[in-house]
Amino acid sequence: MAATCAVATAQAHDLRHHGDAEVIDAGTDLVDLAVNVRADTPPQWLRQRIAASLGDLAAYPDGRAARAAVARRHGLPVERVLLTAGAAEAFVLIARALGALRPVVVHPQFTEPEAALRDAGHRVERVVLRAADGFRLDPAAVPEEADLVVVGNPTNPTSVLHPAAALAALARPGRILVVDEAFMDAVPGEREALAGRMDLPGLVVLRSLTKTWGLAGLRIGYVLAEPEVIAKLAAAQPLWPVSTPALVAAEACVAPAALAEAEEAARRIAVDRAHLVAGLAEFDEVTVMGAAQGPFVLIRVAGGAEVRSRLRTLGFAVRRGDTFPGLDDSWLRLAVRDRATTGRLLQALDHALTLTTR
Repeated sequence: MAATCAVATAQAHDLRHHGDAEVIDAGTDLVDLAVNVRADTPPQWLRQRIAASLGDLAAYPDGRAARAAVARRHGLPVERVLLTAGAAEAFVLIARALGALRPVVVHPQFTEPEAALRDAGHRVERVVLRAADGFRLDPAAVPEEADLVVVGNPTNPTSVLHPAAALAALARPGRILVVDEAFMDAVPGEREALAGRMDLPGLVVLRSLTKTWGLAGLRIGYVLAEPEVIAKLAAAQPLWPVSTPALVAAEACVAPAALAEAEEAARRIAVDRAHLVAGLAEFDEVTVMGAAQGPFVLIRVAGGAEVRSRLRTLGFAVRRGDTFPGLDDSWLRLAVRDRATTGRLLQALDHALTLTTR
């Protein structure tokens, strides 16, 4: 399987564009298919837990209980856990604290890791996976000399779930392997996850609690890594980086009952995704990329920019693809929603495609 490897500049893509930009200041109510946060979240029980923590705001945050809860959830020593203000903070810490000399980012993927590395003064090399290969990763495409490698699993925006063995093949002494598992809890059984592994040198796994639990505004995630790496990242954090409500949410979301709820949600997402993919397959103009395994689907359609604009006029916000290295404006990312919402989307898409091809 072939892949391309090239040094590219940040100017070619807007690395700071994220899905929320599709709905902020829209001037009208749009059905949000651009942001990958699960709909109808956070659940009421989690809202209540967070609200109950507000009485403790006079005290400085104490992350020990939440850190221990995350460690228990993954069967790890607490020294291998760092709580962060979302995965985005973790990318900044990695860029600033680990001293990489030849960082490589596997694209298409979430652009914040590369943006953080560039902001920290790094010259970033891209391994760009090809649509012709289903955006699957060939470990041999990553330069042997890379001392920091970043890859998503399942990958945003392609929704590809890379085999754990393929990712593990990238680990070696002297290299930091960052695997962004922000959407792994949306995969039934979390198959292909590396979180909890202690046998891979230099492995750094990032998790986010904002997607499945609807906590993007609260900012909570965590890093799993060797104690020496955790210590370096922690030293780069400001004091009290995670708020008390976020710590309470972290502890709640890794409890056994919450994990069972997340698993149920992941299985429901898989069913809803299959329904969406089947509906998209009815359009000759639309190509669904690969076997999607995340809570979103990547599609390719001629005149994608115009289709996206027409969908907005019809009440639907979808994520543009051209800000991801390796994609152009023919690509769109659609969040998986319930069947009723998908039905309305497919009707709107039919109308948008009709108008585009006139």
